[in-house]
Amino acid sequence: MSVIILLISVSTLVAGVFLFAFIWAARSGQFEDDRSPAVRILNDDTPVTPSPSYRS
Repeated sequence: MSVIILLISVSTLVAGVFLFAFIWAARSGQFEDDRSPAVRILNDDTPVTPSPSYRS
């Protein structure tokens, strides 16, 4: 029975740590820009020009 009490207390502690991490991330602005990472992959890269010493 003491194992159940240990597991409940450890899981409550882990849940509290994750809750603290979520609140810290939300306050520091980690979730402010959720649109641009999804659209960033659609942006074209700058074209790469081969160097003059490159021979095909």
